[in-house]
Amino acid sequence: MPFDLGATVRLTADCLDPGGTPATATTAAVTVTLPDGTTASPAASEISPAGRYQADYATTMAGRHTVRWVWSGPAHAYTDMFDVREEAPPAIMSLATGRSHLKKTDASDDEEIRDWIEATTRAVEQFVGPVVARSFTETVHFSSTRSVALTHSPALSLTSVTTLRAGGTTYSVDDLLLDPDTGLVELAGGGVLYGPLRITYRAGRLIVPANFRNAAKIILQHLWRTRQGPARPQRGTDDFDVTEPIPGLGFAIPNRAVQLLDPDRLPPGVG
Repeated sequence: MPFDLGATVRLTADCLDPGGTPATATTAAVTVTLPDGTTASPAASEISPAGRYQADYATTMAGRHTVRWVWSGPAHAYTDMFDVREEAPPAIMSLATGRSHLKKTDASDDEEIRDWIEATTRAVEQFVGPVVARSFTETVHFSSTRSVALTHSPALSLTSVTTLRAGGTTYSVDDLLLDPDTGLVELAGGGVLYGPLRITYRAGRLIVPANFRNAAKIILQHLWRTRQGPARPQRGTDDFDVTEPIPGLGFAIPNRAVQLLDPDRLPPGVG
């Protein structure tokens, strides 16, 4: 399961001799490679049983991390990985809501439920665009235009607009108009925008509609069923049946959830 940004990850690995038996090594070193390519080397020590080593690493960056263990005397190596969530990962529902809907009465499955909630959020947003309000940055390539269409809508506000051309025209967000529904950006006083531009903005919903919330609950429960082992997609009238696979999502979205999201489904090509 992913770790929260700032959490300490306890890394463990076994040193094995050439015959595959755990062995105490003369030296042990662990290197953590961060998503940006920088590295860290937390102190490694042997714990019980003999041949098992441990190191604690306090996370400082979101993303995929690679872990490389190297021992000598005997010579052995082992590579692993772990993921770190962004500081505020988009979640369409709280852990408490997800746990309640899945009828969980303790915290034993909390980390897995959180992971599935993140997957559920992405599934809902593929239908309706950003639900959880957050920041997006995109580069728009053009020479001149009267308006720029942002990729994600509804767009809530512009944060910054930066020209990427040396000596290019600079723009203040106060000089621009943003259409929240279409994501179109244009000059408030009319005229032409000159690019290319890097635009940072917030998009999503300030209020999450009930059909989004309830579709997410159905999707979460449908995905949770995968823990029960392989199953063929069901066809019929049950809330969790899937009549046809959805491009890009396969059988992840049950019919009832699709029906709840359909009134707000994005037009093709809109993100």
